[in-house]
Amino acid sequence: MKKLLTEFIGTFFLVFTIGGAVSSGSAIAPVAIGAVLMVMIYAGGHISGAHYNPAVSLAVLIRGRMSMREMIQYWIAQLIGGVLGATVSGVVTGKETATDMAPQMDITSSMPVLAELLGTFALAYVVLNVATAKGTAGNSYYGLAIGFTVMAMAVAMGGISGGAFNPAVGIGRGIGNLIVGSGQHISKVWIYIVGPLIGGSLAGVAFKYLNPEDV
Repeated sequence: MKKLLTEFIGTFFLVFTIGGAVSSGSAIAPVAIGAVLMVMIYAGGHISGAHYNPAVSLAVLIRGRMSMREMIQYWIAQLIGGVLGATVSGVVTGKETATDMAPQMDITSSMPVLAELLGTFALAYVVLNVATAKGTAGNSYYGLAIGFTVMAMAVAMGGISGGAFNPAVGIGRGIGNLIVGSGQHISKVWIYIVGPLIGGSLAGVAFKYLNPEDV
């Protein structure tokens, strides 16, 4: 239960901060998003591993560090945290942009899906290597590395897909927008499920191939 509560809290504040940062229109929104992920990882990493992301949990499952049952429990906690984080962000800011989740350009679906896949691959790949690998065990920089990865991918890919790299963010903001907004882009939520889950899966496979002795 402690692990699940930690996953809920971390995902809640990640999605809540994303909503506030995006709705603020600030040029440093990606910095705020990367920073809150970093601090929540440092806060909860010793309890749950601080995934805060179903795609990361899937990568950890493939990597061999959690069971299917545990992953599903993590997913439930993360998705509840994501929906509540987005909804509260929409209520607090009073802006639909706090919950709206859709590609930022009028482009074919394949481009934002690929952007989400690549961004999530980078994120999950970094997580596996800095937070679960034997060669980096006990390091003190894992939260910073993961937070900077999200910040970098948000800057690089945010203008294409919106930069979720996390099904809890995409689903959470989509449902949150149905609750406190117009729900106009709910049909786009699948992009933030398919892309990240494929990216997380590929990251898990890549880690196992590159680290066959790390089991």
